[in-house]
Amino acid sequence: MASSASISPALVTELSDVASQVVELCRKAGADAAEVLVRDGNELTAKVRLGEPELVQEAGSRALGLRVFKDGRRAVTYTSDLRTRSLESFAAETVALAELAEPDELNRLPDADELATDLPELDLYDDAVADVDAAWALRQCIAGEKAAMAHDARVTNSEGATWSRTLGAVAFANSAGFAGGYRGSYASYYVEPICDEPDPTNPKKRNGYWWTASRFLAELQDPEAVGVEAARRTVATLGSRKIPTGEVAVVFDPEVGRSLVGTLFGVANGSAFWRKSTYLLGREGTPVASELVTIVDDPLLPRGPGSRPFDGDGLATRKNVVVERGVLGPVLCDVYSARKLGRKSTGSAGRGIGGNPGPTTSNLIMQPGDVSRADLIRQTGRGLYVTSMMGFGFNPVTGDFSRGASGFWIEGGELTFPVSEITISLNFDDLLKRIDLVGNDLELRSSTAAPTFRVSSMMVAGSSE
Repeated sequence: MASSASISPALVTELSDVASQVVELCRKAGADAAEVLVRDGNELTAKVRLGEPELVQEAGSRALGLRVFKDGRRAVTYTSDLRTRSLESFAAETVALAELAEPDELNRLPDADELATDLPELDLYDDAVADVDAAWALRQCIAGEKAAMAHDARVTNSEGATWSRTLGAVAFANSAGFAGGYRGSYASYYVEPICDEPDPTNPKKRNGYWWTASRFLAELQDPEAVGVEAARRTVATLGSRKIPTGEVAVVFDPEVGRSLVGTLFGVANGSAFWRKSTYLLGREGTPVASELVTIVDDPLLPRGPGSRPFDGDGLATRKNVVVERGVLGPVLCDVYSARKLGRKSTGSAGRGIGGNPGPTTSNLIMQPGDVSRADLIRQTGRGLYVTSMMGFGFNPVTGDFSRGASGFWIEGGELTFPVSEITISLNFDDLLKRIDLVGNDLELRSSTAAPTFRVSSMMVAGSSE
């Protein structure tokens, strides 16, 4: 492997200098305050389908986002032209835009004593990921897809195998005195085989997938192992059928369980609270889930996929308990939403180059229980094991939840036959409160994660038989 895509510590320093420079340009242009976010990064994507390269794409980008304040007014702009003369004009134009905005007394930087002072080293960058070139990535794709095709003769086609990596550097500075930056890497690998239903009267194709991801190359699964697991999951869906409508226990695979954890954050954040667009309004400090449910947001995990040493407002990040033994904690806030609610930020601001900060998560994790996945299924005499969900049927104000789903029927404590074309539904408040078993199989491949868990009873709509 040989690649020139590496992100050096010197680049972080360079971007930090640019950010600080633009802050001063804004002050000279008449801004009361300013903050600057600069990102530099590159991506590599390689895809193979049926043994042949289908895509090789490598791209880099550099951009600067600016937020200025003038007389209680605010403007947000961004640019990819980082030449000094261009930045001078850019700063002046942004200050002029701020003068045209509507005033808001909450539009101001964090107080200086709120800003981060010490930035922890979280081990977020791997030189080995940067060293990957397209030729090596293609070989990984070929090996994984080949393993999937060879694993079972019923795998007859493929949507391909894809290897991707992202490298980046971030720098942030504001006129209240904060300046900092860090670099990060992330790599992922994905295989998606296809099977044909053997019944000639049912010409449907079934596809499944498996994937691996980490900030560090050595922590990725071998491509052959990913391919075999993808094939196993795909073949297992052959012969899928509907089941009669009824109310049964529902077990959520970690792949879909994490999406439910993310749904909870969508209604448990400061922005949703001050906008009154959540069914959880006024319920901080009260039970909102089963006592088995504890969910934390932890941006300080070494090598965590969502870890970061400071947030989008320049505040120190910290571990926040979103739900503790079923009780909703203080919701995650950025500085603005916290001010709207009359409280302090939880260090949870996120921000894109061209937008304002807002509440976000880092590593949002439902804590594991002490039951193995096998035992959890064994203790479920009859029910549904959900491996995928489709559509988005969720009302954040009422909590009504309904999603298309597929998976496997559980009978006698075992997975029996595959199930598809069904809908699962229950008010989200009841769904969380009915969680009665939590597995110990947590894996942190993505920034939102959950173990296997069981909801004691949900409505499953299938056939009318």
